[in-house]
Amino acid sequence: MMFTAPNPYSNTQRRAMPAAYQQIGVTTAVDGASPHKLVCLLFDALQSEIVAARGAMLRGDIAEKGRAIGHAVRILQEGLIAPLDMQNGGAVASNLHDVYDYVVHQLTLANLRNDPAILLQCQELIAPIQEAWTKIQSSVTPSTNAQTVAA
Repeated sequence: MMFTAPNPYSNTQRRAMPAAYQQIGVTTAVDGASPHKLVCLLFDALQSEIVAARGAMLRGDIAEKGRAIGHAVRILQEGLIAPLDMQNGGAVASNLHDVYDYVVHQLTLANLRNDPAILLQCQELIAPIQEAWTKIQSSVTPSTNAQTVAA
């Protein structure tokens, strides 16, 4: 006879565990991260939320689709648009603002129309910017990070 220990977690708690572990990982990654690394983490989270929204849309999970799109919009607005230096950033800041704002609009449109193709377009628009930040982050040395933060 085989003994099976009872599971101490409810179904709801078991479903929440991966998110809790993911949150711990995100918190750990943020601690001590350079400004460039933080931007890379925002892009990773943005892409993950768009993928999650697309999957939820295809499954017909309206609540998850809304949550994921809402979080993607917040990442764009609060994490990527808000810190842009529009006074000193010149054309680069202006262009990034326009792209991010367009993606926010497209995410909203995708949500309203329940259109996964629009979400795919958002991923494709963000990918080259994400790749550029990843290249910048990988080329920055720790001593350069310290100077950047101090400046």
